[in-house]
Amino acid sequence: MQRAINRVQTSEQTATCVERLRRAGVGRLNFNLICGLPLKTMQSGLDTVAECIELRPDRLWVFGYVHMPSFKKHQRNIDEHALLQTVERHLESELIAEALVDAGYVRIGFDHFAIPRDHLAAAKREGRLRRNFQGYTDDTPETLIGLGASAIGRMPQGFAQNVVVTRDYLARIGEGRRATLKGYASTGDDRFRADLIERLMCDMAIDLSKIARSHGRDPKSAVVDRSRLNSLIADGAVTMDGDERLFVRKGAEFLVRTVASAFDAHLARSVAAHSPTV
Repeated sequence: MQRAINRVQTSEQTATCVERLRRAGVGRLNFNLICGLPLKTMQSGLDTVAECIELRPDRLWVFGYVHMPSFKKHQRNIDEHALLQTVERHLESELIAEALVDAGYVRIGFDHFAIPRDHLAAAKREGRLRRNFQGYTDDTPETLIGLGASAIGRMPQGFAQNVVVTRDYLARIGEGRRATLKGYASTGDDRFRADLIERLMCDMAIDLSKIARSHGRDPKSAVVDRSRLNSLIADGAVTMDGDERLFVRKGAEFLVRTVASAFDAHLARSVAAHSPTV
């Protein structure tokens, strides 16, 4: 499987790295686990998780492989027919989640896992969890500066992205120019919806009334795609207390992005604009 993606790294090499890092005084380690890789099976995924659990990293991030051969040329060597399909990818990720929870890890949001004494686990318990481009965090600053090619920075005023091609990024930096390629200035409605979606992603629940009041909005204006939300409610994935509070049912965390889309005004407009071709 590793040969299929040209990234061979044995379990022994990983264990040696972990041992040396800890011996050097590195106190906290994070692992990334990728679902949906070519030639992967449910059992091989669980075997990998078992090996990771033995090394006891503080955190794990479980995310899906993104196949973009038109953008990432090295992916053109990967056989697309060997990739797991959507249902299989979901099943793999949920089996991994169950294995990690059974091993004592706390599920953070929908794709992070942490040992109970980790800062993220504490932030979840105390309602202080945040989410940014790097995933879940307990950081409080409102400004995130993106460094490097294609990096995205976030500020209270909006977003800025650097040039995507590495050589262009290096050329701009070498010439003393800004590497920023484009930006977006957030509106009041954007900030309102960002707060709604962040709390949903972090807490698996939203106090619509509380967040709406903090932005001077009517809670009834929060939902953009009512039909999508009603469908999730009918399926039992979501429950609502009038227009005041929303809860994602335990076991339905993997659907939180779909739930969040019901509050995303930009996505709703995009879908409307492209619906004839979808």
